[in-house]
Amino acid sequence: MAKKIKPNLQLAQIINMSMGFLGIQMAFGLQNGNASRILQNLGADVHHLSWFWLVAPFTGLIVQPIIGHMGDHTWSEKWGRRKPYFLIGALLTAVGLVFLPNSASVGVFLGSGVLLFAVLFLALMDASINVAMEPFRALVGDMLPKSQGTVGFSVQTILIGIGAVIGSNMPAWLTMLGVSNVAPEGFVPDSVIYSFYVGAAVLLLTILYTIFTTKEYSPKDFADFSEEEPHEVTPRFSDIFRDFANIPPLMKSLGVVQFFSWFALFTMWVYTTSSVATHHFGLSPDDAKSEQFNNAGNLVGELFGYYNLFAIGFAFLLIPLANKIGKKQTHALALFSGGIGLISMYFIENTSLLWIPMVGIGFAWASILAMPYAMLINAIPLKKMGVYMGIFNFFIVLPQIVNGIIGGPVVHSIFGNFAIGYVVAGGVAMIIAAGISLTLKGVGKDDDAEMETV
Repeated sequence: MAKKIKPNLQLAQIINMSMGFLGIQMAFGLQNGNASRILQNLGADVHHLSWFWLVAPFTGLIVQPIIGHMGDHTWSEKWGRRKPYFLIGALLTAVGLVFLPNSASVGVFLGSGVLLFAVLFLALMDASINVAMEPFRALVGDMLPKSQGTVGFSVQTILIGIGAVIGSNMPAWLTMLGVSNVAPEGFVPDSVIYSFYVGAAVLLLTILYTIFTTKEYSPKDFADFSEEEPHEVTPRFSDIFRDFANIPPLMKSLGVVQFFSWFALFTMWVYTTSSVATHHFGLSPDDAKSEQFNNAGNLVGELFGYYNLFAIGFAFLLIPLANKIGKKQTHALALFSGGIGLISMYFIENTSLLWIPMVGIGFAWASILAMPYAMLINAIPLKKMGVYMGIFNFFIVLPQIVNGIIGGPVVHSIFGNFAIGYVVAGGVAMIIAAGISLTLKGVGKDDDAEMETV
């Protein structure tokens, strides 16, 4: 039995320790809303986009378990356990934010392939986001008692939504302020470049805020909280493979739900710009440089901002809804709404009404960011919180890798480079995830009592 019980934290403390997620998700929102646009501005074909995006899940596949394992075995009086990784990840992400939209200038200066530099900077940015992101998930498990797990992840979801709304809308806002939204062929508009600069600044400020306002528990505190007898074990990287082989049964089941959920999300992030440009603006799939294409890119940024805005509102409902109908039922309802939202984009031709599908997508996004982790937190031993949160990321990146490999050929061969059909397929995948969520075992309404343990 545990010698001590973790004290409940005040809401202000939970916000403080999650504030850095706002900056991380602003960077993530800028990447999701603009990476395809940047790559097409720089000359990438639409059916090659998913291959360029593969750098993101591959880096997450490698980085997150390693960072989680290292975090579990890191401690200093000054920096704590997770905070060193926040800072390192934020600094490197800021470098990626500055250089990704400037890949053309770097390529011209160095006399090398522009798209090669874009992929390298995208890889740097995504690997660094993963370095910063994983410890925030683990920090909730470290700092909060199990009874506050849903609250912690819901607060993170709200801050994620705020950051993503700002990041997604920044190019459109700067365009309204007079910043140019067009650029010479092979370059990226200033509205996008300056948005990434703002994102880098906000990221660093919010990460520093969390570092200076949050004090982590010491190893002695963790020993007091642990339900297991302490014993000294020399940590080794090979432990990651042993931990992977012993993942809790609930994690395996949630992994299937995550696979279809993130397959759908990856489809949306990669192909929405091309879908809106071709299906709603009537452009050719080969048009990636015109003013109309960049206007379509701005609209997609605004739409992504909308779904994150709706996610903020739905995050406030997650706790009472989960208490009333159960966590897996809440997650299934949200995923079903997201699937319907993606499918409806095909049928809504008026661009002024495209915000409507974002309602359902926002519900799904809020739940995806909170409910799987809230369901999982009771199944993970405290001393393995970091590495298991990193391993859980496998079920996020694997569907993106699969989608990245097959997405381009499917869009090219089946849909003739008109990507809207593949976005609809993503909606079907999310509905499948909703159905599987209802079959989860060991997650009842009183899940603190029913949750599976290792």
